[in-house]
Amino acid sequence: MTAAVLFILLFTCMLMGMPIAVALGLSSIVTILFFAPDTSLASIALKMFEATSSHYTLLAIPFFILSSAFLSTGGVARRLIDFAVSSVGHIRGGLGMASVMACMLFAAVSGSSPATVAAIGSIVIAGMVRAGYPQSFGAGLIANAGTLGILIPPSIVMLVYAAATEVSAARMFMAGLIPGLMMGGILMIAIYIAARIKKLPSQPFPGVKTLVKTGVVAMGGLMLIVIVLGSIYGGVASPTEAAAVAAVYAYLIAVIGYRDIGPLKNVAWRNQGEAIPSAVIRNTLQCALALPKSVVNQEVRHVVLDAAKVSLMLLFIIANAMLFAHVLTSEGIPQAIAATIVDWGLPAWGFLIVVNILLLMAGNFMEPSAILLIMAPILFPIATQLGIDPIHLGIIMVVNMEIGMLTPPVGLNLFVTAGITNRSIGWVIRAALPWLGLLLGFLILITYVPQISLFLPEYIDKLQGYN
Repeated sequence: MTAAVLFILLFTCMLMGMPIAVALGLSSIVTILFFAPDTSLASIALKMFEATSSHYTLLAIPFFILSSAFLSTGGVARRLIDFAVSSVGHIRGGLGMASVMACMLFAAVSGSSPATVAAIGSIVIAGMVRAGYPQSFGAGLIANAGTLGILIPPSIVMLVYAAATEVSAARMFMAGLIPGLMMGGILMIAIYIAARIKKLPSQPFPGVKTLVKTGVVAMGGLMLIVIVLGSIYGGVASPTEAAAVAAVYAYLIAVIGYRDIGPLKNVAWRNQGEAIPSAVIRNTLQCALALPKSVVNQEVRHVVLDAAKVSLMLLFIIANAMLFAHVLTSEGIPQAIAATIVDWGLPAWGFLIVVNILLLMAGNFMEPSAILLIMAPILFPIATQLGIDPIHLGIIMVVNMEIGMLTPPVGLNLFVTAGITNRSIGWVIRAALPWLGLLLGFLILITYVPQISLFLPEYIDKLQGYN
């Protein structure tokens, strides 16, 4: 009875157009007040506080969002695109491949799917059209490639899953690396085949000198991947500590390194004809003055404010979703569902089919973090009883969330792509549909070949002597 009321209230609130966070919180509070009369509103507030404060991993989310905001504004995307075009642009369909490569690189420094689409798509879609690609080809490709932002580590969605199930966030990051690279490779192969059929153009090879130069210029952003993943995989730092370092590094590279925002904006490292010793002294003094000035700089403050807004929005959803999950757990709903499915004798492969169907349906209507926080407590105990590795389950859920970013009416990547191209949502959906088939095929592969996800974390565990 309690479960029925809880879910009826939730779906009623959502159909009325309430924000998902408010719908989750309101349905949970009403259910608690009516079915747990000994629980006060003060205790509900305490539950919400405990839900977030007891999960140290969640601290990484605002740091990764802040680093993403600095890098999105600081021109890192443009430099990564230049490097990607220099690397593979000379292959037939190479500009499309370069776009996927740029999405993969930016995904590894941002951890966000919509941010990847916005940063990369706003530059490459117009460039592909100028080069002779159909606009629908570029738009559909970027909408799909942008989903790699939540699969290639570091990923905010993976952090949410780790907090909901209390599995290792570092192991989730390790598990997402090979699937992310594989999905990018599948997209590139598909682009090459399509380019051969459609006779799409290729760019002239710019030369080794240009390739090296663009690589060196892009190294400021690429080093963030090394810092974050290297420190986590090497056991030097936790994901939260690595996220904090990433935020500081992204700030320094945007304000001091690339100088696209802040008090040093458009100030050259070396002026024409300036002696190197003079340039070193000048830059040392300018950087020393720029750091305190950046605290009150309008551009820097705007970036921090935007990141704070996104963090608050996401953490508000997480807090309400965790309250919802608390009601589910306290009523024994996940355990009851787990016992029922086990009694049915459903095999692991059959359960995974049910999981994918449920998650694909939920992805049409809800935000990924909310889906994970609601569904993970229900699916996690069933998966463990059936012998499914929690890390493997997490990657399956993340890939489902990728597909959810491309399915209406709540597919965020569709809206971002529509905004970039000034086209209707219907046009973007039609453009993304052929590429979406690849994602669905990839989901089947990830679901039934667990070693794709588990190889790297198990291998690193062996190197560290855990197995």
